[in-house]
Amino acid sequence: MALLIALATFLVSALLFLVLWLVLGSPTQQAIVRNRVEAVRKAERRGEIAVNLELLRDEMVSSVPLLNRLMMNLSWTPRVQSFITQAGLKTKAGKILLLSAVIGLAAYIVADHFLGYAIVAGVIGLLATTFPLMVVAWRRKRRMRKFEERFPEALDLLGRAVRAGHAFTTGLEIVSKESAEPIAGEFRACFEEQNFGLPMRDALLNMAERIPLVDVRFFVTALLVQKETGGNLAEILDELARVIRDRFRIYREVQVKTAQGRLTAVILIALPIFMLIALEMVNPSYVRVLFNDPLGPTLLGVAAVMQLIGSIVIWRIVHIEV
Repeated sequence: MALLIALATFLVSALLFLVLWLVLGSPTQQAIVRNRVEAVRKAERRGEIAVNLELLRDEMVSSVPLLNRLMMNLSWTPRVQSFITQAGLKTKAGKILLLSAVIGLAAYIVADHFLGYAIVAGVIGLLATTFPLMVVAWRRKRRMRKFEERFPEALDLLGRAVRAGHAFTTGLEIVSKESAEPIAGEFRACFEEQNFGLPMRDALLNMAERIPLVDVRFFVTALLVQKETGGNLAEILDELARVIRDRFRIYREVQVKTAQGRLTAVILIALPIFMLIALEMVNPSYVRVLFNDPLGPTLLGVAAVMQLIGSIVIWRIVHIEV
């Protein structure tokens, strides 16, 4: 009887020890990532390796503490910062917003000094405020277009690496080394995230969030489905690259067929502004009525709003998404 009690006590103690070891002793996913990053940091400080860990996320949106605290409480701040990051810029959202405010205020002061009408100066100031964001939007669109054009080549390279017998993660590393920017940077971030312990599914989904393109979502979805159901990964990548190339061919055909409409849109949008400047140079007294008469600024404001609405409508007509 004493032997049975001793055996039961031993088994219960061993079971409790095993449970405690599994719960407390096994490191979590965050702990694994943290330990690996710290190991690389130590190696960096010793000079053994030179790694720029850009996958460590900087949560600050401004170097000004007060502005950073204010912006962190706003719901749209992460979207603005993500928009700036997608443009390939290292600038903080707070810096862009401060620059917009300074440019808008300067434009308002200059316009009010030379024109003398607060309403017109206010409209000019508001338009000038959007200039930094317009530059960011232009750079983002150019970077997304460049990524989209080079994406089929990256898929072909990844497919050849898989067909040659390399693992998929090794293929990501090959693409990050052999491709040009912005392809290389995004695939490098995806490879480093999974290399430092993040599951491949989460690394791919993060890539789809950083690059909000339909082709990238197709790529991520195809990989996740292939991982769950199996199949020929190289064939899937080749077919996806072919579909993207066909879409670009159709897109270029549409650009050629709508070139005349886009040129007409540019002329119609620029014609009122050009005519106002031309009349100011040829016959200033004819145009000054719009600024000297009390009703003039109101008419100019209404005309500007109608011009903006018309420009948006025309631009949406001549721009066809493929």
